[in-house]
Amino acid sequence: MIICELKNNQRTDALVSELVDIWEDSVRATHSFLTHADIETIKLYVPHAIKAVPHLFVARENTGSIHGFLGISGQKIEMLFIATQYRGHGLGKKLIQETMSLYPITDVVVNEQNQQAIGFYEHMGFEVYDRSAIDEHGGTFPILFMRKP
Repeated sequence: MIICELKNNQRTDALVSELVDIWEDSVRATHSFLTHADIETIKLYVPHAIKAVPHLFVARENTGSIHGFLGISGQKIEMLFIATQYRGHGLGKKLIQETMSLYPITDVVVNEQNQQAIGFYEHMGFEVYDRSAIDEHGGTFPILFMRKP
């Protein structure tokens, strides 16, 4: 598996579409608290988020097939999504370790109802330091702010 950073000019419409598919696959597997309508609404914003995130890393096979991606802004993980069939194989851990060797990542925000993600980030050394009853977009999904000391 190759981890590589994609510059803005490498984020073609076809690539973004592939990443949105991974996002949707991952969200449907891990965000059981979201309705179909919630997912479809959020999905409208995902292409822009993927294009706009300052640092975007993908995990791909030598064949070019992408299995997951991670986006960073400043010292914060903005997005980390792994295709369902590759979850639990260390790919998220590898993406975080690789990016942390290049950038000083300290923070992540996680949906409080996504216990799998909370456990994963705790395993990676992050700790909850704050909570909000609404998400970063004003939605009614509580979030946890986590930091790696």
